[in-house]
Amino acid sequence: MSQPLHTALSRRERQVMDSLFRRGRASAAEVMADLADDTTYSTVRTQLRVLEQKGHVRHGQEGVKFVYTPVVKRQVARKSALRHVVETFFEGSPEKAVAALLGGEAAKLSDAELARIADLIAKAKKEDAR
Repeated sequence: MSQPLHTALSRRERQVMDSLFRRGRASAAEVMADLADDTTYSTVRTQLRVLEQKGHVRHGQEGVKFVYTPVVKRQVARKSALRHVVETFFEGSPEKAVAALLGGEAAKLSDAELARIADLIAKAKKEDAR
């Protein structure tokens, strides 16, 4: 099995991917503008080249600039990152992760949000019964 997206990327690579997911497509200059620190243009170009070598992005050319797009869908990246968080912080237990989300934050969830969560749980139960 291939390495999960989240663990296959460094922290900076994940930040670059997040910029590309938000924008859909971007030049190195646009990605650089999204990064919070003083990362150089050269560093961003290097990160984008590495991400392309790893198969996470591809580029096209518009005039003289390269424009990058994610190859992997955002949903795949989300699931990979969430699996990593559950493994790292919740001993691999989805129950513990959900309990942490609902613990102090439950008061902030609307009735509609809680109903949608209940529907997702019911759907998961039905799929497990098959």
